[in-house]
Amino acid sequence: MKKLKLLAVALSSMLVLALVACGGEDGDDATESPDNGEDGNGEGIELGEKDIKISYIAWAGALARTPIVKKVLEEAGYNVEDKQMEAGPAWQDIADDPAAFTTAAWLPATHADYWEQYKDDLDEIGIFVDKAPLALTVPDYVVEEYGIEEIDDLIDNEEFGDDVDWTITGIDPGAGIMQNTETALDADEGYGLEDAGWTLEESSEAAMMGELLSAYEDEEPIIIPGWKPHQKFEQFDLTMLEDPKEIYGGEGDEIAAIGNKDFKETAPAAYEIVKRFTEDYDTDIEQELLVDINIEEKDPEEVADEFLEENQDLVDKWLDGIAAE
Repeated sequence: MKKLKLLAVALSSMLVLALVACGGEDGDDATESPDNGEDGNGEGIELGEKDIKISYIAWAGALARTPIVKKVLEEAGYNVEDKQMEAGPAWQDIADDPAAFTTAAWLPATHADYWEQYKDDLDEIGIFVDKAPLALTVPDYVVEEYGIEEIDDLIDNEEFGDDVDWTITGIDPGAGIMQNTETALDADEGYGLEDAGWTLEESSEAAMMGELLSAYEDEEPIIIPGWKPHQKFEQFDLTMLEDPKEIYGGEGDEIAAIGNKDFKETAPAAYEIVKRFTEDYDTDIEQELLVDINIEEKDPEEVADEFLEENQDLVDKWLDGIAAE
């Protein structure tokens, strides 16, 4: 009898162990470790190098996106420097590694030359805006008065050319859209606008917007290089001229976060945060930010704070699984 009791106890223990094993296999009763990051060690994605530099171009979208990204990285524990630069130096800064990434890469068309030059040292982290069209742009009243609908219409339209002094009012000279416009002026690669007498005036985005506002208020003719998303399409009724040769990229560029090749390794949590940010960011978010900053005339830092406060669920998502200090 004693042997039978011992046998029964042994069989019961074996049955319990078998049930536990089965429960672990189907997941009903198994205890799972939390998903705290890609290393799966329960400690979260490590911060790595804590000093991060963001290079960006002083365009409306970058001025809206960058403060938000910076504040989220700082909340994660990084020391973040954001530096405003022209396009060429910004791309070089990232490739040479003083800067970790930029919030203002336009690909494949606008910044094609910079990408071709530095691509071996760069990594695309993610896409902020998946379709950002660019084109020579005029107010709707210009279309109606001068009959201009596509770039080719500029060549023989002497009335419009004379009224704007054969000048396209541009932005900063290093901008990709300025390079696109120079190509459009060229006879071999573009539309031959230069042979017709057209020139491209260099200035800045702010100066161009001032010229556009002044012309629009008086319904004076003007032509500029334009792109979306941008607040000017909320402020004014504008037409982007058709571009049959797709010099400005056809349906539109992607606006991307581009980092140096070492960024993912040296600051893995920062890389992951930026990647998650791009996955949730879109044209609608950017357009709202642009309106707040440029039409409501709010400070970009204030707009960033308001966005983060109103979207705490996104912040929690971007910081989920990041190693604590």
